[in-house]
Amino acid sequence: MTRRKTAIDGTSTPTRYWHRLDDGRVQCDVCPRACKLKEGARGLCFVRAREGDAVVLTTYGRSSGFCIDPIEKKPLNHFLPGTPVLSFGTAGCNLACKFCQNWDMSKSREMDTLADTAAPEKIARVASDLGCRSVAYTYNDPVIFLEYAIDVARACREVGVRSVAVSAGYVCPEPRAEFFSWMDAANIDLKAFSEGFYKKLCSGHLEAVKETLRYLVHETDAWVEITTLLIPGENDSDAELDAMTGWIATELAPELPLHFTAFHPDWKMLDYSPTPPATLTRAREIARNNGLHHVYTGNVHDEAGGSTYCHQCSEKLIGRDWYVLGDWNLDTDGRCAQCGTPLAGVFEARPGHWGARRQPVQMYGR
Repeated sequence: MTRRKTAIDGTSTPTRYWHRLDDGRVQCDVCPRACKLKEGARGLCFVRAREGDAVVLTTYGRSSGFCIDPIEKKPLNHFLPGTPVLSFGTAGCNLACKFCQNWDMSKSREMDTLADTAAPEKIARVASDLGCRSVAYTYNDPVIFLEYAIDVARACREVGVRSVAVSAGYVCPEPRAEFFSWMDAANIDLKAFSEGFYKKLCSGHLEAVKETLRYLVHETDAWVEITTLLIPGENDSDAELDAMTGWIATELAPELPLHFTAFHPDWKMLDYSPTPPATLTRAREIARNNGLHHVYTGNVHDEAGGSTYCHQCSEKLIGRDWYVLGDWNLDTDGRCAQCGTPLAGVFEARPGHWGARRQPVQMYGR
């Protein structure tokens, strides 16, 4: 694919995943919503809009901000542990989750939210200059700004910086294949394991996300981890957790890391209670009983639930206290130092030492 013109001056950039309908509307083909747009209309994501006889991306080159995070915050526990990742997002989202924890960005309808601008080559250069091993497309779902994300990933690849997608996986097959071909790792948000949950709380469909997970695990080289935010009374029953984790173990891979994270009241679900830590522990137990090797708890202080263990001999391989690494019992080939069992993931001989720091980055003037 030829490199597209960078649109960092507030103008729109062309896209190609759309087609014209017989009734004069134009249909966006990026995600299963298939938004059908009249002149001047925007899709539910708000950032893909009809201009003239085509669909354009209105946020190319514009970001809600850049920040260096620990890679474990994405969360990715088996991808270059301890290293810094340059994170950024834009605005909008193609799902409508009532519990969104990043609603100020994902639900934004104000372009003033996009206060920082950067061309793909600048992002790659800054990430490299600051010692970041990867760039993460996060905060809002990158599939809706895939043209920008792909160009950044291409520029990053040229300077040896890897790319990480943090996504809900709600994307159609053709753009999915192009987008993830540029990603070295992905954390997919599997929000629940029932169609009713997706329909009622996300205005989406479960099967599309399952298809993305199958595709990523079985047809790409990207490293994949899954996150599920547990909401009391909505997706935390034993039956649903058993069905979901059994499906991951049999349909995807038992070594695929799964993160159960705690919900806190937000956006349109302020009347719900936070997730009790005991719920995360129970979910982790169900998942491990179904054969998953690496199950983590998040958004709570749980050193045992945040650490990595050898599934063969139970040796603690990577100790974690929040985002700070402690024990490191992997040999230089990523194997358990005690029994020699390989640990699935992407590892280097030694871990990084970024820790829990969060460092905002201003692109202007760099």
